[in-house]
Amino acid sequence: MSAVTTLRTVLIANRGEIARRLITACRTLGLRPIAVASDPDADADWHRDAHDVVRLSGATAAETYLDAGRILEAARSAGADAIHPGYGFLSERADFAEACAAAGITFVGPSPAAMRAMGSKIEAVRIAREAGVPTVPGVSGTGMSDADLERAAHTIGYPVLIKASAGGGGRGMRLVQEHSALADGLAAARAEAASAFGDPAVLLEKYFESARHIEVQVLGDRHGNVVHLFERECSIQRRYQKIIEESPSPGIDETTRAPITSAAVALARQVGYESAGTVEFLVDEAGGFYFLEMNTRLQVEHPVTEAVTGLDLAAWQLRIAAGEALDMTQGEITSRGHAIECRVYAEDPAAGFLPSIGPIGVYQPPRGPGIRCDDGVAEGSVITPHYDAMIAKVIAYGEDRHAAIDRARLALSDMVVLGVTTNISYMSAILDHPAFREGATDTRFLERHFADWSAEREIGDDVWVTAAALEVLGLAAGQGASRGGAGGDAARSEDPWGQPALAGFRIGR
Repeated sequence: MSAVTTLRTVLIANRGEIARRLITACRTLGLRPIAVASDPDADADWHRDAHDVVRLSGATAAETYLDAGRILEAARSAGADAIHPGYGFLSERADFAEACAAAGITFVGPSPAAMRAMGSKIEAVRIAREAGVPTVPGVSGTGMSDADLERAAHTIGYPVLIKASAGGGGRGMRLVQEHSALADGLAAARAEAASAFGDPAVLLEKYFESARHIEVQVLGDRHGNVVHLFERECSIQRRYQKIIEESPSPGIDETTRAPITSAAVALARQVGYESAGTVEFLVDEAGGFYFLEMNTRLQVEHPVTEAVTGLDLAAWQLRIAAGEALDMTQGEITSRGHAIECRVYAEDPAAGFLPSIGPIGVYQPPRGPGIRCDDGVAEGSVITPHYDAMIAKVIAYGEDRHAAIDRARLALSDMVVLGVTTNISYMSAILDHPAFREGATDTRFLERHFADWSAEREIGDDVWVTAAALEVLGLAAGQGASRGGAGGDAARSEDPWGQPALAGFRIGR
């Protein structure tokens, strides 16, 4: 991959696994990555490969990673040419992108106009319709009273979904099954939307009882080129948050793939999209698809697309921001094999996904052919209440879906995280479920099959500590060089997929 010539130093305005991922992308392109770190992250493992680290005093996201002024000052002090926001935090703030431009700093992402157009769900739906993209039956809610919305819900037909216009992640969202619950649902959704996004506006959509959540990855440059990188299936969700994603989707064939990917490209062209972005759809049982929203940033689940296409999305974001044109046509982009991502969180699925806070005593990420682990922790890292509780993303690649599932299952069984409760056994159970293996997934999969889940057998920390001690003894005897020490670090810096199609594509430490 060619080096970017118009940029030299990039400030990574994020933390954890995505910060480490972006640091690697910068180093791949010969750029100097600068990290920022709050007080809780002062000694974090994820920024050890950065060229330098700028401290942001404070603990909460609001006073550190979300403080646009402090991020810009950090970029100036480090002499950064560009800021990469990753996902979350400032990644979809059009005003921040404008502030970067005013300061003479390149924002690695789409234009402020595109972010604003797609940042409002109401406006995004309007633009999608102009582009000829099918949308979910519903109303914007703008200027409508509760009585108006009640009449609209009756026309749409129950159940309906109330959604915050200005944000995502399940906040400001309420599922209403019948008319009697609509008023309370509207009040709750508006209050949550106002608190989370500063905007109480909501929209009303038809809720599909059985539908897949499908998203299409797109890339656009500043020269008018837009391509898609096929689809991802993201139906395995808890509380509207994705936990397992895969590509390609087991429920999409060429009959559906061609129109849905074409629709995503059409929408991206409509807003003059530059950088990596994702267009999200619902796909019903009959194969009909409906636009949901566009995420104007790099997605958490981007590794599965990288796995099947061999393209480095984070590096392409940097190249596009530097003014480079895409060097590929749509016909030259192919999807090969199958990839699955499992998000490992410090949480207890058997206790309502209650976050688990505290230090990680023992940490052993999975390794092996076809396995990639994007993480932001090490032994001694502390899971705090200030930030997202995701520990790592385990990505498995195989020649087909069954091979990818088997590798993902093996990877999870090899992973060791002690000191906090995780959702590893929960995801293992999902991968083992017959309906998942058959590809019979939709957005209500967990509600249908795992509503009362509990771990069949808990392994105490004492057992794991004993296993870890034996592992250390094995390493000392030279029996496990591939799992630690200098040999382990060298192995991790190599191509994590072990796939000829991805030769030279290095991600990880």
